[in-house]
This record gives sequence, C-alpha cells and structure tokens, in this order.
Amino acid sequence: MPASGNVGPVKVPGELRYSTDHEWVRVEEGGVRMGITDYAQDALGDVVFVQVPSVGVAVTAGSSVSEVESTKSVSEVYAPVTGTVVEANDELGDAPERLNHDPYGEGWICVIDPADPNELDRLLDADGYRELIGG
Repeated sequence: MPASGNVGPVKVPGELRYSTDHEWVRVEEGGVRMGITDYAQDALGDVVFVQVPSVGVAVTAGSSVSEVESTKSVSEVYAPVTGTVVEANDELGDAPERLNHDPYGEGWICVIDPADPNELDRLLDADGYRELIGG
C-alpha cells in the first residue's frame, strides 16, 4: 500500500491543468489555484511540513514557490505560471497532512494572479499528465 494510504489508481481530475513537475492548476475567478498532484503526494509519503509562499510575492514559472517536507524527503514545489501570489493556504502549517488526504481540495498551496494567462497553454491536460506518469 502507498505510504499516504491511497488505494487504487492515482486521481487526475479532468478539469485541471498539470505541470511536468507534478503541480496542478485550477483556473478560477481572480487567479489560478495550485497544489501538488495526487501522484506527487503519493511519491512523497506522509507530509509533515509545508512552507507556503507569502501573499504579494512575485513568482516566476518554473521557480520554487513552496517547500514540502515528508517522512521521505524535502521537495520543492514550482510555480506553474509567472505572477503574484494573491492567497496562500496558511492552514497547511497546522495540518500539512491535507496534502496527502485531499491534494486537489483542502491541500491547495496558493493562488497566483498570472502575469500572462497564455502561459496556461503550456501546461498539460489530464490526458497528457496521465501519459507523463505512465497511467
């Protein structure tokens, strides 16, 4: 059984976009909400600490925006788009396990106001991401 307790196939919601670094993006009013994929959280194992970015910080696509520490390793989380962080999930400080239990819901990391919404076109759709992870 995977360390996170997931049973069955990795979840890849069809309405999201994905980076090749295993981050997901949900386009919303006012920005793009992002986090790590089910595949990534499963590979990490039990998450014990999450450093979220500060609101107002400028991020560049492909640069580190967050850090996730698990019982296995410490991993960088990369910004899928260039822009400004407009919201951060500070609740992960007290409940980092949300990344394991609900990576596409309560386990989100931040919301970025993209500088160029066309950058989203570079991200994978669900089929492309499934192909990337071999599933």
